[in-house]
Amino acid sequence: MKEINNQQAESQNVKYWDEIAPIHYESYDIESLRQGKSHIDEIQQRELYPIQDKTLLHLQCHIGTDTLSLARDGATVTGIDFSEKSIEVANQLKKELNIPATFIHSNVYDLKDQLNEQFDIVYTSQGVLSWLKDLQQWAATIAHFLKEGGTFYIMEIHPTYYIFETNAQQEMQIQYPYFHQKHPTFWDDDIGDYSARDYVPQNKTYEWTWSMSDIINALIQNGLKIEFINEYDKLFYKGLEGMVQDKKGWWFHPKYQGMIPFTFTLKATKN
Repeated sequence: MKEINNQQAESQNVKYWDEIAPIHYESYDIESLRQGKSHIDEIQQRELYPIQDKTLLHLQCHIGTDTLSLARDGATVTGIDFSEKSIEVANQLKKELNIPATFIHSNVYDLKDQLNEQFDIVYTSQGVLSWLKDLQQWAATIAHFLKEGGTFYIMEIHPTYYIFETNAQQEMQIQYPYFHQKHPTFWDDDIGDYSARDYVPQNKTYEWTWSMSDIINALIQNGLKIEFINEYDKLFYKGLEGMVQDKKGWWFHPKYQGMIPFTFTLKATKN
């Protein structure tokens, strides 16, 4: 494989998210939103809410299902994403559901050039950090857009999850490095999309590895105070063979339940 720089990798990822956005419109359970339900799970509601009358910036919002759920739950929301097609779908959903929200086409690093306000909450969740080429600049963006005393909250796939694959016996084996690498990992397999399993994306992707210490230290070094970090042995999608779904929609691996973290949440405040 020809080695590419981070900017080229990010551009390739944008093509992937542009491609997958209309697919996710069909696979993201939009019907529950039409019925008035929120896509924000009970863990996030317990750890972040209430958000009534709070201003909220949602980084890497994709097609806006969580953004619009946050708006429905009482916040004044602005969602941003580097995929223009994702923002088009988000605006389509906004009109369809008649939920007030603002959507901006921008990557995290250029947002300061497009948005001039601060927020009570900066939020991001579930499958976002591996698409970031620069974690320090990400954390600096969070600090920039937070009001003094404001809250940053993330629910994300635990970095430990990314080191594993499962074999034919559905046993987890270490296949990939835990620590950050100089170059992103290129994924050129023909596996179906995580949400629409029958759809195999044509555009392949590059992903960056970030450890828990990378994540925590980036936030601390940019002036945020960590309030808590919680870890969970379940995931929001079927990420590994052998995972099964519980009644609340979470996926867990019966062989390793209570043994390996697959999700973490973190809350921080701006000093």
